[in-house]
Amino acid sequence: MNELIILKIEMPYGAVKDYIYPAVLCDDDSCVLMDCGYVGSLQKIEEALRQDGLSPEAITHVILTHHDHDHVGAAAALKQEYPNVRILASAEEAPYVSGSKKSLRLEQAERLQKELPEEQQAFGAAFCDLLRSVEPVQVDRVLQEDERLPFCGGCQVLATPGHTPGHISLYLKEFDTILSGDAMALEQGQPVLPNPQFTLDLQRAKDSMQRLLSHPAQSIICYHGGLFKKLY
Repeated sequence: MNELIILKIEMPYGAVKDYIYPAVLCDDDSCVLMDCGYVGSLQKIEEALRQDGLSPEAITHVILTHHDHDHVGAAAALKQEYPNVRILASAEEAPYVSGSKKSLRLEQAERLQKELPEEQQAFGAAFCDLLRSVEPVQVDRVLQEDERLPFCGGCQVLATPGHTPGHISLYLKEFDTILSGDAMALEQGQPVLPNPQFTLDLQRAKDSMQRLLSHPAQSIICYHGGLFKKLY
């Protein structure tokens, strides 16, 4: 039986309470987690899985939409704890996930750090340290644009660059739903670009979000914001 489960995981950031919404795809052969939280969040992911009736040991694959710390932060710890899990990412993001190339987000943060006013220097330095704390993890399989994956009757890889160069989303035909990663977020129920001020290519990011909104899929699950249902 094919099943799509949306996890809701609280991820406090300082005094701010935030939530992420990783999705899990389960069929008779596989259990696939789409993105896997912040650094140090493995226990919360395991707890969320169990609350939804899933065993963490059942996870067979993790698909990473891109290499930002809040999407890959627990990937290395998960792979260490469950070594049979296979890590998937786009060909362009894989070198950053595996650590063979320096994180583009860290490069950006280090550049911005030099321009921050004195009262923001401590925050900026802490954010750089957070990005440096992300452990690399080997990518077992690279994904290509429009590739069809076998999970839950078939999933299509959608290239949605802009937030990062190799960002991907996933169209789940069985559920008529897209998993957006950071190609789109929700704020007060409305679609927005997540952190446009830090987006690496703003125009491409806008084009990618429009691609998702124009797609015939009825629903979009946003990693930041949860479920968005289109109104026609």
